[in-house]
Amino acid sequence: MATYGINMHHPELRHPYSDVPPYQFWKRSVSAVEAHLIDPVTHARFTVGKDDAVATAGSCFAQHISRRIRRSGYRYLVTEERADLSAEERTRANYGVFPARFGNIYTTMQLLQLFEEAFGERGTSSEAWLRPDGRYVDALRQQVEPGGFATPDCVARDRALHLKCVRRMFEQADVFIFTLGLTEAWRSRDDGTVFSAAPGVLGGAFDSNRHEFVNFSVEETYCALRDFLAKFHAINPTAKALLTVSPVPLIATYEDRSVLASNAYSKSVLRVAADMTIRDHDWVDYFPSYEIITNSSAGGLYYQSDHREVNSLGVAHAMRCFMRNYTADGGSCYATPWEIEDYTTSRQVICDEKILNLARD
Repeated sequence: MATYGINMHHPELRHPYSDVPPYQFWKRSVSAVEAHLIDPVTHARFTVGKDDAVATAGSCFAQHISRRIRRSGYRYLVTEERADLSAEERTRANYGVFPARFGNIYTTMQLLQLFEEAFGERGTSSEAWLRPDGRYVDALRQQVEPGGFATPDCVARDRALHLKCVRRMFEQADVFIFTLGLTEAWRSRDDGTVFSAAPGVLGGAFDSNRHEFVNFSVEETYCALRDFLAKFHAINPTAKALLTVSPVPLIATYEDRSVLASNAYSKSVLRVAADMTIRDHDWVDYFPSYEIITNSSAGGLYYQSDHREVNSLGVAHAMRCFMRNYTADGGSCYATPWEIEDYTTSRQVICDEKILNLARD
């Protein structure tokens, strides 16, 4: 039987794809490569040196990057710490988990408002929400103090100290890594302040006259990120920024639809916003942790039995690619036993979003 068509490998046939590198073809860079060896990073815009001060913020997944940086001997910037407390007490109170005790920052709007508040560009928010046990929480970082605060005044005083530490973090960071996590949020109808979790889940009470749900668009997500970067660059013009998108799916959605559909929307918005950002800023780069964990060649291998939490293999793969491409010495090709142990226990990762399970569990 005769075969019709064009022989794409004919030596005289030239087309725009004739000379593109292997990583631009699925067959050559994905299908033909073992899943654990896939590395989608192609042209890292900068690397992190041993003396560079690295600060991280964002969703739960950002903590894996900060741990790997510290374990590998790189300089992780911490501006809010209590040297007077024991190591156990500091860990319990979330000192050192983040550069400053801001907890998870899931949306670009939270990141922007934190910067503006720290530098006096918006009013200081010290709204204290009462917990069922009589203690108080900071509405913008509801889980950084597990024991809660004794009074609203304690919340206000601690936040004032916290903001000074946030300011130093942005001023001193050589590299700022931000992991985009969510588009869904709850905010104040009065002034647009975005809370770290919905009112009433951990503290306070939901009031439809004062609180509203919002699911941010691509434009809103990008504009907040763009505005933050402009302000950050103005006070720290030599710093670099690295964006990632969390591969951890939504734990719940407030939209009246399947959480699968909401997760697809959220991750799509975040990924597009990140891409728009790196196209507009040559000092900002994107690290594809989302693609490493979720790509089809992994076949779900990188998720735990709940199909949501990233397991030790997935985190090790992502961190291996990060260290290889974004550190001065290229990192190690394989995770060491302490890395696997560190990544395995998800309970060691602070995740504000998990309190949504309280609504059902």
